[in-house]
Amino acid sequence: MEGVFTGGCQCGAVRFRAEKLGRPSICHCRMCQKAFGGFFAALISADQAHLTWTRGQPSLFRSSAKVKRGFCPKCGTPLTYHHPDGVELAIGAFDQPELFEPEVQVNHDKRLPWIDHLFEKRAVAQSLDESLVDSYQHPDHDTAEWPPKDA
Repeated sequence: MEGVFTGGCQCGAVRFRAEKLGRPSICHCRMCQKAFGGFFAALISADQAHLTWTRGQPSLFRSSAKVKRGFCPKCGTPLTYHHPDGVELAIGAFDQPELFEPEVQVNHDKRLPWIDHLFEKRAVAQSLDESLVDSYQHPDHDTAEWPPKDA
């Protein structure tokens, strides 16, 4: 997938631009569950020659002998998965994550036993009115500076 795709961490300290992306996937391995603090990691491969860090850089944690995981050093947002064949970016970190529907599930045999039925659960409305909450989350687009001077 070619184009200009931007994204970054929750606080805005780390931002990126990717211009050549590969296959979107989700990984069910235990390391991805722990690294993302979730049920799986949603990732998309990126051509490193077409990946630019436009604000800050992720810190790296060596999670195994062959893998490093990148995250924002200020807010902890998971951003990257570095392996011997390249780098993958967290789909949720993109400004438009809806563009990257996962095509495959990696380590499917390691999935949580109830994951196949997760979206059969009933949906309930959130009790907190989000319009009443002041958000310090970076917006889903590039900004000249962050945080804003009047914050």
